[in-house]
Amino acid sequence: MRWMRAAGRGLLVLMVVLTGYVASGAHADDGTSGDRGPLTLATAGDLTGYLGPLLEGWNRGHPGEKVTLVELPDSADETHAQMATDLRGGDRGRFDVLNIDVSWTSEFAAAGWIRPLPRDRFPLTSFLRPVVDTATYDGRLYAVPYVTNAGLLLYRKDVLAAEGVPPPRTWAELEHDAKTIAPRHGLDGYAGQFLPYEGLTVNAAEAVYSAGGSILGDEGARVTVNSAAAREGIGFLARGVREGWIPREALTYKEEESKQAFRDGRLLFLRNWPYAYALASAPGSPVAGRIGAVPLPGPSGPGRSVLGGSNLAVGTHARHLDSAARLIAYLTSEPVQRQVLVRGALPPVRAALYDDPALVRAFPYLPTLRASVVRAAPRPESPHYDQVSLVVQAVVRDAMTGHETPEDAVRRLARELAAVSDR
Repeated sequence: MRWMRAAGRGLLVLMVVLTGYVASGAHADDGTSGDRGPLTLATAGDLTGYLGPLLEGWNRGHPGEKVTLVELPDSADETHAQMATDLRGGDRGRFDVLNIDVSWTSEFAAAGWIRPLPRDRFPLTSFLRPVVDTATYDGRLYAVPYVTNAGLLLYRKDVLAAEGVPPPRTWAELEHDAKTIAPRHGLDGYAGQFLPYEGLTVNAAEAVYSAGGSILGDEGARVTVNSAAAREGIGFLARGVREGWIPREALTYKEEESKQAFRDGRLLFLRNWPYAYALASAPGSPVAGRIGAVPLPGPSGPGRSVLGGSNLAVGTHARHLDSAARLIAYLTSEPVQRQVLVRGALPPVRAALYDDPALVRAFPYLPTLRASVVRAAPRPESPHYDQVSLVVQAVVRDAMTGHETPEDAVRRLARELAAVSDR
């Protein structure tokens, strides 16, 4: 299991690869025709080992449609590159049904790599509403939500309790506590995922969204980042490094490095995905029983997370369309979604599971996570998302390292994103 793009490992990237191919015109466009046959499911790394048992259940019930699990590189950027290269190969490629990061739906749909899906084959009304939006492009359904995610603020509740203060709701409170309380307890203040990779795009977008801004509009046709809100959001991150309550070491963090720093007891606050809470709370963790989770703070109250997760899509040249749709329905069924959470600590897309008393007891952050998911916004939607993300990473990195002021960074970001949009 891996943790998708919004966080390098924040979410599982998996791909279902079908074993055979036919000419693209051999099946009806509604995706309901086509024979059944064996499948290959490829993943960028099942870190908790949850997926194997789920597929064993499928294989027992579908002997003629057995799924073989294949693991791919653990990096989201490498996974994207491999998928894009394969899909550009048309009917010579291997990857036919894919669980894509939510931010890739527009890109893959616009490129013609994935086919529209019939809404009536999947229980979309049972899903959390925002996750369905990530699976559509140009008004059509191009994927089915599989897992979702939203960033949370993890904190040392024992430290805050000793100081008699609640967890922060605003950036000002976070800054104050990170600058004053953390040093008294031998801790660094705050960290996220600030290495120049997809995680930095997520953290930057969350800062801009929390301040009330946006980056792109109209599915990438308009650049909207040149705003006071964007300057405030990027300024928040740059100020943290400049003033020291974001340690410079955090400029090297991806999900795993930041999670480990928090788990080792070196951080007071951490922005990460819920899996980091689950692993930091596990038996043997130095901070087990001493951590809490709240929504990300913003300038004047709760902020806004980027919506993470992954969607299942069917490649344009897939052959076994009925088997692919049936596997998607299986992986998004309520019993399997429950196991995705219990075995894999991946947030499910089924809304009812967030109200299940037994699950809430086992995963106390679920109510906070649901509220964060409902309030979350997708990453900038664009047919050129990979280029958009690279631009955001480079510019925000320069602002955080002090090579560019937040004001200059936002102006440069607007110029470079406009150049990408014009391609």
